[in-house]
Amino acid sequence: IAVGVLMIIIAIVPEKVFARYNFSKPIYKVISSIKSSLGNQFKRKTFDALFSIGFLNGLLPCGLVYAALFGAIAMQNEVLGVAYMLLYGIGTIPLMSIVVYASGFMSVPLRSKLQRIIPIITIGIGILFILRGLSLGIPFISPAEQSLFVQANPNCH
Repeated sequence: IAVGVLMIIIAIVPEKVFARYNFSKPIYKVISSIKSSLGNQFKRKTFDALFSIGFLNGLLPCGLVYAALFGAIAMQNEVLGVAYMLLYGIGTIPLMSIVVYASGFMSVPLRSKLQRIIPIITIGIGILFILRGLSLGIPFISPAEQSLFVQANPNCH
């Protein structure tokens, strides 16, 4: 439930509001220095610059990666956690490739429309997380707590 509420708050509250508070200032300084280094690497057209871009990009925060990290932490041991993150990384390759190739075919107005839709989708996912956490018994949306446990005798209705 807390993750869903946090997702909705982050989607609704403008980034400038978060930047005003002192607790986030050090984080924003680090992120801005990484972004500036990233920008410098984009100006260079060498293979080592591409490596640096990939490395620096990995240091930038991404909510979905953090969500995957929480999933990996919830695994029963380290090997399963590593496998979880490895499969998450492999699973992102097709979508990330499509985004890179499709961006060349998209017009600027379409891109701006997509940018406006992203917070709405984030709020929708946050609401889904909240509903799932409430265990209301709604199939596929908010399963009852009883259906989440492994049982010797199945609970079929």
